[in-house]
Amino acid sequence: MTSSETKAIARVKDCTTMQDVRREVNALDDVLVPLLVERVGYMTQAARIKQGAEQVRDEARIQAIVDRVRERAAAEGGDADVMEAIYRSLMEACIAYEHREFARLREPATAGSAA
Repeated sequence: MTSSETKAIARVKDCTTMQDVRREVNALDDVLVPLLVERVGYMTQAARIKQGAEQVRDEARIQAIVDRVRERAAAEGGDADVMEAIYRSLMEACIAYEHREFARLREPATAGSAA
């Protein structure tokens, strides 16, 4: 096996119709969504562990993730700029979620609230 055969880009199947493309994208989404749900679940853990809301956005960590993702994308034969854009969007969504979780986890229990 050559090194190019181990790259993710080499696993892209040749499609002749949009139906083929959509079927393959759907199959990948079936793998990606559970992984993303798991990844976002760790944002709840981070929100629980962090001591202050100012810790939720960590610019150094964001840059470290971007650098790592760009390197991985290139190693897999992908477009590093596209992967960076995807991950920056993902991280912004995760940061917003983590802020909500941070606040939720610290809400005072409402005593005697009627539902």
